[in-house]
Amino acid sequence: MSYKFDKIRVLVVEDNIPMLEICKSLLLTFGVGEVLSAKNGVDGFDIFCKENPDIVLADWMMQPMDGISLTRRVRNDPASPNQYVPVILMTGFSEKKRVVQARDSGVTEFLVKPFTAKDLYKRIAQIIERPRQFVRSEDFFGPDRRRKAVVNFDGPYKRESDADMAALQKKRMKEASKQLDRLRNKAGLSKGDKFGATDIDFT
Repeated sequence: MSYKFDKIRVLVVEDNIPMLEICKSLLLTFGVGEVLSAKNGVDGFDIFCKENPDIVLADWMMQPMDGISLTRRVRNDPASPNQYVPVILMTGFSEKKRVVQARDSGVTEFLVKPFTAKDLYKRIAQIIERPRQFVRSEDFFGPDRRRKAVVNFDGPYKRESDADMAALQKKRMKEASKQLDRLRNKAGLSKGDKFGATDIDFT
């Protein structure tokens, strides 16, 4: 199933600039309406509070605030405009203990680097298709760690009926696709290859 993402806004928080540009380009090729960006968790939380995006895509390893700390602030800080926002955490760590740590911080989805465009799309689709109830306890607030299928999702993602807006969105997606191709060429990657921060050199 394909979705119309033109009404949603995504905040990407990533300190590796090439990876940040790739994520932005991928999201735009998916048809995401607006992509905001920040280079670390501190700036990311500030932008999150000001802009209140629909989804947060954050890297784990950042200074001075990493993705885990950012997620905890999003979930628990009184200044957070939406403690229920879906958070996708990107990381090169795939060990079970790391996944558990991310889950226990309130992360919604876990995306292991390197990843393909399809991997990222699947995480966003998962958020739409299988939204989870939130749980609050003495030491945890976040998505229920037991996944439950939700039938008849009634979310905010609607088809755009206005022809002019649809044409503009198509143009933006095409431009983003060209930008993504340029980024792939600079990195020596082909379509379908995985994106990882360690093997990207755009200098």
